[in-house]
This record gives sequence, structure tokens and C-alpha cells, in this order.
Amino acid sequence: MAAVDDLQFEEFGDGATLLAANPDATTINIEDPSVSFGHQPRPPGSVGREEDEELLGNNDSDETEVFDRIKGSLLPVPGKNFVRLYIRSNPDLYGPFWICATLVFAIAISGNLSNFLIHLGEKTYHYVPEFQKVSIAATVIYAYAWLVPLALWGFLLWRNSKVMSMVSYSFLEIVCVYGYSLFIYIPTAVLWIIPQRVVRWVLVMIALGVSGSVLVMTFWPAVREDNRRVALATIVTIVLLHVLLSVGCLAYFFDAPEMDHLPAAITTPNQTVTAAKSS
Repeated sequence: MAAVDDLQFEEFGDGATLLAANPDATTINIEDPSVSFGHQPRPPGSVGREEDEELLGNNDSDETEVFDRIKGSLLPVPGKNFVRLYIRSNPDLYGPFWICATLVFAIAISGNLSNFLIHLGEKTYHYVPEFQKVSIAATVIYAYAWLVPLALWGFLLWRNSKVMSMVSYSFLEIVCVYGYSLFIYIPTAVLWIIPQRVVRWVLVMIALGVSGSVLVMTFWPAVREDNRRVALATIVTIVLLHVLLSVGCLAYFFDAPEMDHLPAAITTPNQTVTAAKSS
């Protein structure tokens, strides 16, 4: 007990010595509950939330950035590069993934509704949902949104090794451009329900003009320093693949033959009588 008292007295003496040397120093009572120290215990689950916020960033800023990129894909500015204007070496996969997923269901559902509306009121027609259209649309859209950027990235990387002045994009930046360029097809696919072929082709031309402009204005600066023929061939290939996707989706999911539901065994009464007499 005496040893403890001596230790406390020594600590008090050291504190008094320091205070005498520096009269303006501030003392703290460690028993004061208002005093907080650096390492306080965190409530359960707070560590995980902080790590998620560090990885994902601010939700408000992320959503604003995604909306800005969507608006940029719908209103391309002539002479402006989509990557430099909106992505700024900060590509995201959140927007492209959900744009592609939404487009898959928009095409599949709208295609089913279009087929139903075309044959509505026909006695011989029985509506059967075509669920396989979802898987087909998903395969086509995601293959286009990932494989084409992969091939383009490899090609630009190869050409950049030959022409050092070419602009280089990362794979994720190219995926981001392709993903956001497809957003215009979501409202277009919904409007494709209108059973008028002329209206559908007008809509697809508008969508092609908007989304194709985003692709051309983004990738032309990357290849214009290359050989003239190679640069033009690259841009033409990008546009042709985009046209193939648009026209293929319209032709397969919406422009189905109107009489494909009629069974082949149906015959007219005159044909039945003629067949009976001949027998």
C-alpha cells in the first residue's frame, strides 16, 4: 500500500514540476466523461459500413455522375469526346450493367407485347409468352457490350504500339462508352410496340443516329492519327456492328411474320370436298 502511495506521489510531483515550468499548460481530468480520446469503441457494423463507403464512394455523387453520363449519351455534343467530357479516367460498371439489363427486359417484354397486339382479335391466335426471348436478348446485348469493346481495346492497343501519337483508352473506358450509348434503345424498344413498320424504322434510325454519334465522336480521335484507310475502316466497322445490333433486334423481336401462328394443316372447305371426290 505504501508503494502505491509513493508512486502516486511521484506522478503528482512530476506533474507539478511540468506545470511550474509551463504555467500556461492545460490540465485534463481523466475522470471527466466529456473528454474523448482517439480510439473509441465503434458500434457493431460501423466498420463494414465505413469500408463500403470508401469502396463505393458517396451515393449522391455516384448517382449524379451516372445521370450526367446518361444525359451525355442522349445529347452528344459535336466535336466533344465522351470519355474526356464525362468519364475522365473514372469509368463505372454500375451504369452500363443496369442499362444492359434494363434493355434486355425492355426488348423481350416489348417484343411479346408487340406480337400480342398484332394478332389481337384473331380467333385462331392463342397467345403464348416467349420466355426464351429474355435469354436470347441477354446473350446478344451483353455479348455486344463486352466482346466488341474487348476486341476494339485489343485493336487500339496493337495500333498504339505502331503509332505512338494515337489516343489510348482503357478497356473499362470503352465498356463504359458502349454501355451508356445503349441507353437510347430502352425508350426506343418500348416505342417499338407500336404496330407500324414505318414508325419502328424511323425510331431505329433516330436511335442509331444518337448512339452512333457517341461512338464515332469518341473513337475517331483515337484513330485519326493512324493510317487513313485503317482509321476509316475502324470507324466503319464500329458503325456497322452497331447497325447490325439495332436492325437485328428490330427484325428478330418485333418484325415477326404475321401469319406464323396459323397451322399448316388448315384447308378450305372447297379443298376438302375436292379431296373427298377424288378419293
